[in-house]
Amino acid sequence: MLAWLLVAGVNTVVEKAIAIPTEAETTQYSEVNSDIMGASSSPADSMAQVTSVSQLNDVQPSDWAFAALQSLVERYGCIAGYPDSNYRGNRALTRYEFAAGVNACLDRINELIATATNDLVSREDLTILQKLQEEFAAELATLRGRVDSLEARTAEIAANQFSTTTKLSGLLIVGVQGRTKNRGDVNPRDGQKDTDDGGTNINVISLAQLYLTSQITPRSYLLTGLLAGQGGTTPRFTNSVSRNDVLLGYEFPTDSLIVSDLNLHWLVTDKLAVMVGTEGVSIPAAFRGPNRVESAATGPLSYFAQRNPILNTGYGHGGIAIDWQFAKRASLQAIYTSYQPGNPGQRSGLFDGNTTTGVQLLVTPTDSLDLSLYYVNNYSSDGCLLTFVGDECLTAVNSTTGRSAPLQTNAVGATVTWQISKSISAGAWGGYTKSYIPGQPGNVETTNYMVFLNFPDLFAKGNLGGIYVGQPPKITSSNLPLGNNVPDFINTGLGRAGGQPGTTTQIEAFYRFQLNDNISITPGIIHILQPGHTPDSDSVTIGILRSTFTF
Repeated sequence: MLAWLLVAGVNTVVEKAIAIPTEAETTQYSEVNSDIMGASSSPADSMAQVTSVSQLNDVQPSDWAFAALQSLVERYGCIAGYPDSNYRGNRALTRYEFAAGVNACLDRINELIATATNDLVSREDLTILQKLQEEFAAELATLRGRVDSLEARTAEIAANQFSTTTKLSGLLIVGVQGRTKNRGDVNPRDGQKDTDDGGTNINVISLAQLYLTSQITPRSYLLTGLLAGQGGTTPRFTNSVSRNDVLLGYEFPTDSLIVSDLNLHWLVTDKLAVMVGTEGVSIPAAFRGPNRVESAATGPLSYFAQRNPILNTGYGHGGIAIDWQFAKRASLQAIYTSYQPGNPGQRSGLFDGNTTTGVQLLVTPTDSLDLSLYYVNNYSSDGCLLTFVGDECLTAVNSTTGRSAPLQTNAVGATVTWQISKSISAGAWGGYTKSYIPGQPGNVETTNYMVFLNFPDLFAKGNLGGIYVGQPPKITSSNLPLGNNVPDFINTGLGRAGGQPGTTTQIEAFYRFQLNDNISITPGIIHILQPGHTPDSDSVTIGILRSTFTF
């Protein structure tokens, strides 16, 4: 019986050592075991020796181990219970409890042998024990070797780990793309295709990001991000008509390594989190995305297909955001952010210049349905919303001053996704903005939409296919003071009231091959009709091959 206890205990210890929790399980694992460690180390909850199995309330005669416990308690007297008179036989055995139990049994056996008590320890028992020891000698030796190997590996990891408090992660994206030639009707837009777009460029775009996640307290961490990017989808029309029609999600050229994130995350309560910082405090980082495949590294290829452009408004850097899970299936996110928080000059800074306030309600009525409603208020000192998609600069540049008028913008939108089955999901979003020059009459309005299908695990587990069709932001009407209206300014240079003459439509299809947990390759194609919302410009087709490495 003692040998059985030894073997069972060793097996329990080894399997717990091998079953290292994954990152997603770590928090839950720690919370569960913190109760266990507290119970075993607290004097008020220490184990006490029992003299009869009947003293253990949670042990019944019908239990499969009842006879074994009865023998160990009443024959050898080496089983301990908890102060609440429970044995807790279904709970995992800790190494401390295992050592204490074995030691108690060995002390009792030594005591019986020393006093030559023949009625409790018979020669037959000792013979059986010796046979069991011999029978399991090889297994025990193997288990001991495994434990020694695990201890050595653990020591090596501890000696070579990056940091005890900071986790290093990152990604590298390299994309190769080419674009067809086309002729365009640009400034002035007069119905004539008078400008060539070079097209047919085969170029490389790369983006590298490193993240340092530093644990400050069990409920807070500091995120530091470094970013470097090279290349762009050039050449393109050198004008304001279609400059944002071809922009990929990972297209972010930098002159050098920059700090992309510097913000603190604090879990104030179990249902309320706060993010504050000088870099990386933006709407995409603060708002939960209802499109579950949203990612420039592994999701859609274009910047437009990532999310509703309204959620890119302001391109925030520094500010504060909150995330409140006020119900089981509903949450509320809010943010205040500035484009240039560290430059307190005129028309910039934390409370001047380009500042954005936003709020989102995210509801998940069922496990397969996500719905988000959002409102964004933005003040732009130069009339540009910094969404980098479609019509984002909504006031014309004054030829005399060389500057464009500021805008106050109110934007609303909604996104819905539906997981139809394990292998297909559908979704759509729509957005509307209305802006005005402070103190001036008139407004400029834009709309945008997207419909999409995602195909998780298409042809193989981990792969992803997607089809996206949408209209980037388009000025539908603009009656700002004369000289400020963008559509007519492009047409005639006068800036009279009116909307865009055409409608851009983007069609995107991609398929991601997930080679392993860290590497994926995504070929895709993007076709753009009437680029720049200009009916007399040729369509553009872009072929893309994106490769991504994450760690």
